[in-house]
Amino acid sequence: MTAPADRATASPARHAATGSRTPHAATGSRARHVAAVARLAAAGDMTELADELLAAAISNGNQWDGDGDEIFVTLRGLPAAERTRLAHALTEAADPPTGHQPITSLLILLEVIAHDLPGDLLSAARVRRLKKHGTVHCVWSRREAMALAEAELAAGHPIPPTVVAALRRTARVDPYGRPGLAPLLARLPDPVVNPGEAWADRALTDLARRDAPGHDLVRHAASATSAKPSAEWDRIARALLGPLDPDEVRDMLLDWLALVGRPRTLPFDGASRTVAPNEEYDPYNADVLRGLTWLLALLPAHPATARTLGTLVEVSLRKIPGVGPRNPKVANAGVAALARSDGDAALAELARLASRVTSKTTLKLIEAGLEQRAEALGLTREEVAELAVPTYGLTEVGRALHRIGDCEAELTVHGPKAALRWRNETGRQLKAAPAAVRRDHPSELKELKAAVKDIDKMLPAQTERLDRQFLARRRWPYEAWRERYADHPLLGTLARRLLWTVDDTPCGYVDGELRTLDGEPVRATPGAAVRLWHPVGRDPAEIVAWRERLERHGVTQPFKQAHREVYVLTDAERTTRTYSNRFAAHILRQHQFNSLAAARGWHNRLRLSVDDEYPPATRELPEWGLRAEYWIEGDGGERGHEDLTEAGSYLRVRTDQVRFYPIDAPRNTAHAGGGAYRMELRDGREPVEPVPLEEIPDLVLSEVLRDVDLFVGVASVGADPTWQDGGPGGRFREYWTAYGFGDLGPSAVTRRDLLARLLPRLTIGDRCTVEGRFLHVRGDLHTYKIHLGSGNILRSPADQYVCIVPATRSDAPGADYLPFEGDRTLSLILSKALLLAGDADITDPTIRSQL
Repeated sequence: MTAPADRATASPARHAATGSRTPHAATGSRARHVAAVARLAAAGDMTELADELLAAAISNGNQWDGDGDEIFVTLRGLPAAERTRLAHALTEAADPPTGHQPITSLLILLEVIAHDLPGDLLSAARVRRLKKHGTVHCVWSRREAMALAEAELAAGHPIPPTVVAALRRTARVDPYGRPGLAPLLARLPDPVVNPGEAWADRALTDLARRDAPGHDLVRHAASATSAKPSAEWDRIARALLGPLDPDEVRDMLLDWLALVGRPRTLPFDGASRTVAPNEEYDPYNADVLRGLTWLLALLPAHPATARTLGTLVEVSLRKIPGVGPRNPKVANAGVAALARSDGDAALAELARLASRVTSKTTLKLIEAGLEQRAEALGLTREEVAELAVPTYGLTEVGRALHRIGDCEAELTVHGPKAALRWRNETGRQLKAAPAAVRRDHPSELKELKAAVKDIDKMLPAQTERLDRQFLARRRWPYEAWRERYADHPLLGTLARRLLWTVDDTPCGYVDGELRTLDGEPVRATPGAAVRLWHPVGRDPAEIVAWRERLERHGVTQPFKQAHREVYVLTDAERTTRTYSNRFAAHILRQHQFNSLAAARGWHNRLRLSVDDEYPPATRELPEWGLRAEYWIEGDGGERGHEDLTEAGSYLRVRTDQVRFYPIDAPRNTAHAGGGAYRMELRDGREPVEPVPLEEIPDLVLSEVLRDVDLFVGVASVGADPTWQDGGPGGRFREYWTAYGFGDLGPSAVTRRDLLARLLPRLTIGDRCTVEGRFLHVRGDLHTYKIHLGSGNILRSPADQYVCIVPATRSDAPGADYLPFEGDRTLSLILSKALLLAGDADITDPTIRSQL
């Protein structure tokens, strides 16, 4: 490009545009630049005007908002001939460009000046810069990106899909940018979903086929920006679905949804307006996902739909550090779709989620869906949850045989897991499905594998639901109990490993029949009342006898029942009268405590380091007319600002009293960072005194304190083997030592008694002894003491601490049998004992250095 005829020697401003710092560029104010631009434009001096514009760009940091509008009005008012000269002058003034701002500012200015002029100045540079905007989560320089996009459109070029995606995300999360971006985005309908997520990439690939259905469906799904579909939204959706094959549409949508939550295929670069952009859903795509769930609810019911929606709910509620649930709106949409869907499969999925979901908002929607279905069926909420449990093709308790071709598939349930075994026509067991089945019967094989996965998800949910029935005061007529539990093909695998009372007679399954402790078969009268057996109030000899019988017959209960801890009132609690300090003065990891509390039916709010009031962790017990409270406060460190997450929530909380109130009593609150709890008295309400502990039913007291003991036992920093230094600044060293090696609580006492009986069965039993608070393990190099409460290890004879960080999961290697599932600390203790018994064979350098 040649310079215009009036090109003179470079002014100081031109040096600024090419990287030199001058007083002109450094100190010029926006008002001065506005005035100078107007004066030079009126004089027709395009060379000096180009220098002034670039100086203004550097001076304002490439932010053209505010006074920039006045400059742009001036430039757009120039005649076409002068704008042509100015465009060439700008190109010359920034050649060669140095640094980031001159070239980006130049691109913006050229769009304003030359948008309707022939030619395409700096097209390659514009495209390169525009594509960089497509690598970020949200566009920071919105005006720049819009100007570049407008220039590309004016030149007849398509906008890169990643750039469209970035602009859409910006419009979703930036309320100030929405009005300006809306007209531009309306001209950019493609791609129908934002690329960069696994499910969206699959959708774009599928929709690129000429015969693919649903392109208009996905566009309609993108309009799902409200909490629930309107009647008009449904009308349009039904019209779009009408001419399409529902099975083909369903299969396509379910294939996409199965990929939701996988790592991004195009990770973001640079800073973001969100905490974890690569972990969260693309906000534009999240709306599409909501719309897809609404579409599925309008299709004929199908088990695969319910299964996929349930998984979507759980994946969308998965916690992201510093953020919380990944996308509650998508999870809620999945629940709403299940609630709107017909069929037993959708109802079963809702019932399963009711026992697994801890998000209060989502759980409220699940409960509302179940209540609505219960009302329609004329049943109670609990009855619906029981009747909704599918059999998953099981034809007897825990077992089913399926003939597929010349082979036989056996589906069995053992403990918390399902398994699929294959035999050929001769009866020989195979390691996997034979090739003939995979080739000739793919749909049957797919359903069997799906049944295994569904059972593995349903069993933990039903186990948790049954474990909560102690405080629900549930009773069943014997005939209904047999149908819903004892003889149910799936729930029977749980019910037959538990103890029950039939008209107050304790009994359990032995040799395929319900028998009393004496071994006599139970002959129930019609309408006999069945309840879950609980050790509270039982004779100690009866409790021991049940434990021994379960262990003798090798029965592993789905949760602690016969070995369940019983918490009785202490003398200290009789003295304090209305509160228990039994679990006070502990330091808990707040987020882990919050998750545990939600899983056990407690309500708690994460405490932020803000000037706000919070209620205690509470569990409402409507069947008893009571509300249990566990008082806690945030621990922010000595200066109050060092122990927080990026989102400002406390990493840890300190614990205080456990109290009980009438369920309708005004709530108590305290400041997030500590201080006295005070009862909120509004609308003239009078204060309500806590209920004396001696008036709390024994079962309620025991179960509530058991929950609190669980919170402390799992979430306490004292149970963290890496905290021997006492944590930040060593502030918790004394607490860690006292907790990690101190007196045993009720759960640890139960663990100790059980280990004493199980040692002869252990493969390392001859190397272990139980003494006091410890499991002593004799290795080849040293003898070790494993604390039965925390699992922490001391090496004899000097009691030197040995730090072994457990794996995420442990299945208690070395123990052929355990009488109950769910005690992770017991599994960790056994894992460590097995490792240390063979300490000479340890190869891990971190552990070996401590031996």
